[in-house]
Amino acid sequence: MNQAMDGAASSAAPRPPRVQTRQAAEHVGERVTMAGWLHRLRRLGGISFLLLRDGSGLFQAVIEGDRQLAVLQDAQPETVIEVEGTVVTETQAPGGLELHDCQVRVITPVTETLPFEINKKVLKPGLDVFLDHAPVGLRHPQKQATFRLFSGLLAAFREHLTGEGFTEIQTPKLVGMATEGGANVFPVSYFGQTAYLAQSPQLYKQIMVGVFERVFEVGPVFRAEPHSTTRHINQYTSLDVEMGFIRDHRDVMELLTGVVCHIFAALGERCAQDLESLGVSLPTVGQTIPRVKFREAQQIIHDQFGEDCRSEDDLSPQHERWLCQWAREAFGSELLFVTHYPTGKRPFYTMPDPDDPDHTHSFDLLFRGTEIVTGGQRVHLYAQLMSHLERWNLDPEGFVGYLEAFRYGMPPHGGFGMGAERLLQMIVGAANLRETTLFPRDMKRLSP
Repeated sequence: MNQAMDGAASSAAPRPPRVQTRQAAEHVGERVTMAGWLHRLRRLGGISFLLLRDGSGLFQAVIEGDRQLAVLQDAQPETVIEVEGTVVTETQAPGGLELHDCQVRVITPVTETLPFEINKKVLKPGLDVFLDHAPVGLRHPQKQATFRLFSGLLAAFREHLTGEGFTEIQTPKLVGMATEGGANVFPVSYFGQTAYLAQSPQLYKQIMVGVFERVFEVGPVFRAEPHSTTRHINQYTSLDVEMGFIRDHRDVMELLTGVVCHIFAALGERCAQDLESLGVSLPTVGQTIPRVKFREAQQIIHDQFGEDCRSEDDLSPQHERWLCQWAREAFGSELLFVTHYPTGKRPFYTMPDPDDPDHTHSFDLLFRGTEIVTGGQRVHLYAQLMSHLERWNLDPEGFVGYLEAFRYGMPPHGGFGMGAERLLQMIVGAANLRETTLFPRDMKRLSP
């Protein structure tokens, strides 16, 4: 009996190999299997057009005959299906290809109505409704495109730095105290002690300069800041870099310029279809990005936009928008460095300008009206670092491990941190950072 069954199985025609949408062009004229989700079904008499969605895009299949349509009679959108057919060229089909002579099989039927339609060109639900049902809403093609860009952004960041001799590291996200001495931290019960979710990998990546000279990290950071703005969330993906043996902050800015240029070039080359589907145009970045000192920036705001902020020690979001407008008009640039922020507004480890100790060898990079990167040169001398801790009213006992690296020799070094989701927000022109974060965490949201 087993031999008969084995013989029957061996005589059955093998199923054609599965290909994804992105691979279909390589199989024109061949019989293939495609699998994914039923995105849309248009019934037009004896012929119907089925739009299948997989992880790489949408593909159209032509369904003929009552038998194949009967398979889909009760199928709701998002039913998981398999379609076997021949790949043919069809200029009017999405992507210029479609499947003919199809056989359809339902893998996982869906019988319930979706929370909202995701087979329309534009998603209609409000942001909160969308986020409540993100496991389904993220399947929309535009959301797919957005987060493929996010993946490409991270890959390009890693690629450039690895090519420049950097070593990727991963640092603890449970720490014994606030990374930078601030109060906005999330406490965590830790075996009878209180630990905190890390605000940044800053102290650890500086320590690692003493090991590898050049390091970077891609990882989550946590900020317990009680804000509710369109550009802040309480957990985000930080792209962090630290490098040794620098002259000053300008070396870090030069490296950052190369990183940003590479990210934009890589997205333009590898994600052109996603950029087009989202209507996104990438900026052109020259060999250098315009730069202006903090006090000069305040004077520009006063002279060009009529607001006197020269007595203030930081820039507001509106100031950043004005400065980017000025940079576009003056230099044709969508990016602008603002340097030399006041010493009192930067962390204790930031290097003061030797010629102007009230200001620092630090910078922000503004892009399309928003700060996307903060960085600068760090203090590398142990005695100076101890003096800074005292000035910032910080207890050296809380920084023993960090300080040990400096007691035993650290080179001049610096680095930066960049919020990946915020950079993506500026690239795609999203109104809210939550639109470019897979599962946002803010003051009110801990699920899904």
